[in-house]
Amino acid sequence: MKSTLRRRLLASHFAVALVGVAALIGAGLVVGGTLLNRQGGMMRGSGMRVDDARDVVADLLPGVLIVGGAAALVVATVAAVLVTRTIMGPLGSIQAASRRVANGDYTQSVPTPRDEELAAVAHDINALSQRLAETEARRTRLIDEVAHEMRTPLTTIKGSMEALLDEVVAPGPEVYARVADEASRLQRLAEDLSTLSRAEEHTLSMEWSSIDAADVASEVCERMRPQFEHAGVALLVEGSNAPVKGDAHRLAQVVINLVGNALGHTHAGDTVTVTSGIDATTSWVSVTDTGQGIAEDELGRIFERFYRVPDASTPGGRGIGLTIARSLVEAHGGTLTVESQGPGHGATFTMRLPASGQR
Repeated sequence: MKSTLRRRLLASHFAVALVGVAALIGAGLVVGGTLLNRQGGMMRGSGMRVDDARDVVADLLPGVLIVGGAAALVVATVAAVLVTRTIMGPLGSIQAASRRVANGDYTQSVPTPRDEELAAVAHDINALSQRLAETEARRTRLIDEVAHEMRTPLTTIKGSMEALLDEVVAPGPEVYARVADEASRLQRLAEDLSTLSRAEEHTLSMEWSSIDAADVASEVCERMRPQFEHAGVALLVEGSNAPVKGDAHRLAQVVINLVGNALGHTHAGDTVTVTSGIDATTSWVSVTDTGQGIAEDELGRIFERFYRVPDASTPGGRGIGLTIARSLVEAHGGTLTVESQGPGHGATFTMRLPASGQR
């Protein structure tokens, strides 16, 4: 059973006091006994009266107390030092670990002391260190991913402009379009990162109104249908009304990310089906594909920032679309879930929002 620091401190104070008292008594008995025996012999030899004996004892008592007190002080100090070391040892480990964390070293953990209070502090420091390590890993991955995403469009723009300056290629719509496309790609990346940051910090501006999520999904699908036709993937839109209170633009972003994700994980001949409906308190929109599927061990990570399912058909994806989608859905008071029977069996993403009047 773990001890408490409060109990150990109380016991240590009591032990030090007890040792001091014992030392005082012991020293008093030894010194006082020796002196009294010596004086007693003198008294017997000289025939000293009782009153005189009392005076002698009164004279000896301060010396006995001084010697006993000094001995008690020395013994109590030694005991206090030993007890303090046993208590301060775990605190020293915790302090050293805190200093390592402050200096950016998140690799070592604090051993768990026996005291409940110190064990709780050690647990919190270890948890903090782990969270900081995860944050640092995400930050590093963010920098790497942003650098990777920016490298290709910047290289294309730089190459196109150098070719124009060197007159290797003639100015024309094709070159301008290529530069404009890459600039748009950079702009989308910046907007996605900004949206993700504000969504995670709950600072997104929302324009609430009564809308039908089914209509939002249908409009998005019609805008994206040419991409499906080009890829040879069938896009089906089915279902009934799904009334909600929400921001039509933000919900359209969610559907764009879900439908685009489905397209990125399917091949020619596959099908993506978008359905919608309402139950007792919830309106929902589902996006189901017959494509790549998701392994069981990947389902728990699918909404992580910059996580990409291996072997995706769109290797240029930024890996933040689903994270943005989930954050936007949660900003509406809803949930975004995923189901898959495994690789080769497709996946279903379902957005559930409070039905209109239920939020």
